[in-house]
Amino acid sequence: MSMVLPPKDIQHGKESHLPSFRVLIPAAGVGRRFSAGVAKQNLMLLGKSVLSHSVDLFSSFSTCKSICVIAGQDDINTYQKWFMSNSKVYVIYGDNSRSLSVFNGIKSMGQVGSEEIILVHDAARPCVRADDIRRLLMRLAEARAATLACAVTSTMRRGDARNKAQDFVDRNGLWSIQTPQGFRYGDLKKAHEMAPPDKEYTDDTVLVSEIGIDVELVSGSTRNIKITVPEDLEIARLYLSSACEPRSGTGFDVHAFDFERSGPVYLCGVAVDHEYALKGHSDADVGLHALTDAILGALGAGDIGQHFPPSNPDFKDMDSAVFLRHAVDLMQARGGRILNLDVTLICEAPKIGPHTQAMQARVADICGVEVARVNVKATTTEGLGFTGRREGIAAQASATLSLPSEEVGL
Repeated sequence: MSMVLPPKDIQHGKESHLPSFRVLIPAAGVGRRFSAGVAKQNLMLLGKSVLSHSVDLFSSFSTCKSICVIAGQDDINTYQKWFMSNSKVYVIYGDNSRSLSVFNGIKSMGQVGSEEIILVHDAARPCVRADDIRRLLMRLAEARAATLACAVTSTMRRGDARNKAQDFVDRNGLWSIQTPQGFRYGDLKKAHEMAPPDKEYTDDTVLVSEIGIDVELVSGSTRNIKITVPEDLEIARLYLSSACEPRSGTGFDVHAFDFERSGPVYLCGVAVDHEYALKGHSDADVGLHALTDAILGALGAGDIGQHFPPSNPDFKDMDSAVFLRHAVDLMQARGGRILNLDVTLICEAPKIGPHTQAMQARVADICGVEVARVNVKATTTEGLGFTGRREGIAAQASATLSLPSEEVGL
């Protein structure tokens, strides 16, 4: 049974009016012009890979049926690990060219209706905006093919072999083509089947146009850049950062000691020796429970009990890392990232100090962040209250996230 529940829509249910669609993301290229020693789609950008930004955004749409990531031989295992918790994503092998890789993706879809909408998106375009995707999908409810694009506004001139300026090019009517590009499955499949095998295509709208299908241009954002040279990565970083805002949430949890069972107790994902275990439906990890609620609070996504009811026997004795990872998955599906996590464990015993580094490392591993973004500390209540009487352990936590501004309607 999968513990990863469907992510919330970016606009909290506003996607239901959109047509359903599937996504192909060719990611088998190596990006020779980037010269970074690593494929540009695998570079880290604000805490996650360039590729993951787009995958997480498409995943957040309730009408997205599937996302096919088309990988090179060296990256397929990496991508499978990255997206293993996302039920919408599957990874296949690519080919020697972009067009052949896309064709592999088309053939991998199996029984798909000829009228279903397929979006093709560049793996190196992490800044595509949800609003642009929505406008494209709304247009595709009627059009057979459409693509995001920007009207050219700069003066255009041709250059010769020596980079000397030559004739002016009339920019009127010129558009810079972006992705995603949208098509009917049957049309896209036919276009690839009829494409000359010795001709390389870097754009699927060209293939579809060659079989006589009109492609409509949908005005997109100039921020939807393609990472091509190192400077583009810094521009993307600025764009994504400026489009985000911090959100914070808090969590609190308590579990009593079970004086009929011996320890250990599980705290922030680490087994700590103690005379007694903690009572709980799951593994009673107060630290991870408080952190889960803190992240859910920052997302406005309820609490742990709504997502994992204690009345459900499937969650009996479950590792609480599943709960925390679920909250992180919801955050990532909405384009968010963790800025800081802080948890305070409140108890007289066991002693927490010797274990804080291990706890911080475990929480960082579950959440997929650097250890420096996680803090674990402990305190006592000076003998007061139930923790002071050594009847149980409490935890309080805070989470600070960065979420796209459109998440909160700005």
